[in-house]
Amino acid sequence: MSKRLLVTVAVMAATVMQVLDTTIVNVALPQMQGELGATSDQISWVLTSYLVASAICMPLTGFLTDRLGRRRYLLLSISGFVLASMLCGVALNLGQLVAFRLLQGVFGAALVPLSQAIMVDNYPREQRGKAMAIWGMGVMVGPIAGPTLGGWLTDMFDWRWTFFINLPVGLLSLLLARQVPDTPRRERDIDWLGLLLISLTIGGIQYVLDRGNGDDWFASKGIVTAAVLAMVGAVGFIWRGLSSAAHPLFDLHMFKDRNFVAASIVIAALGLSMYGAMVIQPIMLEGLFHYPTLDTGLIMAPRGLASLVSMMIVGKLIGRVDSRYLIGSGLVIGACGTWVCTHYNLDTSPFWFAWPVLLQGFGLGMIYVPLSAMAMSTLPARLSAEAAGLFSLLRTMGSSVGIAIVSTAYSRGEQSAWNAMVGQFNLYNPWLSDYLARMGKTVVDGATATQLAAELQRQALMVSIVDVYWLITYSFLAMLPLLLLLRPRKAAADAPAVEVVMHE
Repeated sequence: MSKRLLVTVAVMAATVMQVLDTTIVNVALPQMQGELGATSDQISWVLTSYLVASAICMPLTGFLTDRLGRRRYLLLSISGFVLASMLCGVALNLGQLVAFRLLQGVFGAALVPLSQAIMVDNYPREQRGKAMAIWGMGVMVGPIAGPTLGGWLTDMFDWRWTFFINLPVGLLSLLLARQVPDTPRRERDIDWLGLLLISLTIGGIQYVLDRGNGDDWFASKGIVTAAVLAMVGAVGFIWRGLSSAAHPLFDLHMFKDRNFVAASIVIAALGLSMYGAMVIQPIMLEGLFHYPTLDTGLIMAPRGLASLVSMMIVGKLIGRVDSRYLIGSGLVIGACGTWVCTHYNLDTSPFWFAWPVLLQGFGLGMIYVPLSAMAMSTLPARLSAEAAGLFSLLRTMGSSVGIAIVSTAYSRGEQSAWNAMVGQFNLYNPWLSDYLARMGKTVVDGATATQLAAELQRQALMVSIVDVYWLITYSFLAMLPLLLLLRPRKAAADAPAVEVVMHE
């Protein structure tokens, strides 16, 4: 087995392991909540604590790589991630689980940008399109396949196995990662105040997104305080990055590049399109249709398989076809997949739940790799490292925003639908009398009120879910005009443009 193949397996195993953990616990949250005695608001920190820690620590990748060397830092990150996964699996209460998830995020933050750099350096220039296609498969398929694998593990074993599954994968990656070429260690300064400010921004935004829906958004003093702190942190970070920092975390002049700005907006907005569907579908299947966790995972499985297929196709086309056409096709296909879901009702069969997922996954798989290529294609080489880190950060934050938007739209939509329909439930509505007569009941029967309330709840949930799918469909289509801002490149130039690297 060649050294290149060993290195590829090592870094891709680490990448899949890290991004998988953003979604693998989603379908296991109800079981965690019951066993740990947590509320629905509290259990959500199992998801967001990981995302926050990963987002905050990601800007440190270049600094720690220079100080430790690439191979040593990769080994440390994998080892810490595996250890934190084991601790998550043996956590005795919610506080321990959240703390260990934070630790997972700290050690896992560097795995995606490190793997990106290693994959690029591991392949000759003419094969870098292939390298980024392989890397993109891991970045995209991991979170898409997470709910499926998590559902199977939870149903067959226990929610703790959603963390224990990282042990064999991590140990394999750790064993093979010794083949990764090292980089020289060198002294490097970092803007610690800038890191503090960006951490304040990310933490504040995440708190607002996570607690906003439950605390009635800006009616809560806590939400207002967090929003103000996030704004202060963002303004301070931008001011420092543009004027006073000797070694800024990110060179903000990259935002003068039209391609990078447009691609960054698309990758952030893709959080709603990609993660929104993955959040709402388990809620629908398990909460409304009462599917077992395993069945939910199996229905969602085609999304990951379709993404894998489309990424393989894109890997062959990216050097020959204008990347804007690939991205646009992916957005349209993804929109078609969610549009089908807007026709769901309470009599929908499992087949109709499963096949639109194929379209969604196929479309998403066509977007990420060419979008990454276009984002970096017109940036100066000196900005490639910081741009790659910022691009990954925006992808992570976009997923948090997308989850928050879908959660809010779902809960508010349910309340709105309930209020709209409950006004029709009165003694003088002939529709209500006819509906009850078909079931052999009348409005004065003792159990009628309870039965009507349960049916009203089901109908309100279905209306809300359909409205969320409409929102996701529109989000796909809303990104299409942004492709007009991307500068076209000659097909021959697209392959080298895939150098989304981290030259620390």
